[in-house]
Amino acid sequence: MASLKDIRRRIGSVKKTQQITRAMRMVAGAKLRRAQRAIEAARPYAERMRATLSELARAQKGVEHPLLAVRPVRRLELLVVTSDRGLCGAFNANTLKHAERVLAERAGGLEALLVSSAGRKGHEYFRRRRPRELGAHLALPGWVTYGQAVDLAARLAGRFAAGEVDEVVLVYSEFVSAMTQRPRDLRLLPASTDAPEDAAEALPYEIEPSPERLLASLVPKAVEVAVYRALLESQAGEHAARMTAMESATRNTEELIGSLTLQFNRARQAAITKELMEIVSGAEAL
Repeated sequence: MASLKDIRRRIGSVKKTQQITRAMRMVAGAKLRRAQRAIEAARPYAERMRATLSELARAQKGVEHPLLAVRPVRRLELLVVTSDRGLCGAFNANTLKHAERVLAERAGGLEALLVSSAGRKGHEYFRRRRPRELGAHLALPGWVTYGQAVDLAARLAGRFAAGEVDEVVLVYSEFVSAMTQRPRDLRLLPASTDAPEDAAEALPYEIEPSPERLLASLVPKAVEVAVYRALLESQAGEHAARMTAMESATRNTEELIGSLTLQFNRARQAAITKELMEIVSGAEAL
């Protein structure tokens, strides 16, 4: 049985851990509120951008753009968005499992596969398991910025336009609520021009100076916005998962402290009883 000194030391250690988890939960909660406001503000813009691109591409069927070219998929690039840090429960594990599922489904008929990553956890995972297929890596040490999305989208679009890859798939974790983050995949390139079934075939307005110039500006911007939205979704999901994980860890430390305190009291009571019995036995012997 552990001594009173050992139990007391362990209780002190658990209390210090509890202070850390409680502080991390508060920090994650504050960051989550900011990240949630950012993604809620970005979603309508991203959806409207996608809808506008779909309307334009459907109405101007004769207009072409390198990032809209659909060709047989022989070379696939997968961009996986994870976090840079851990201590966020199963957030990264769920995203990586979904990425592996997508790779398993798309593996047939591919001549080449490239796995890029945004976030250190994804890069470390694929560096250990798929070193030959490892592509570019974007670190996300701080707050997500639009400049990071622009640089990443430019690299992806450049490889697609040059014919190095035939399709780019984006895998990230969608922020649903503070308790729920849903991994999902999205075809980033060629840029999607899907539109609702009830969408009009002809636009009720004219495009100036020309549809070609508008597409040349709109398509790269739509890719950048899609990447930026994925980074924001992952950022909000990371903070939500970390807040939930730290809250659960804090509850576990409270239960452990209660259990150790009970064990300490029992050990202390046993020690006192033993001392009393020794005193009584000594008095009887005298």
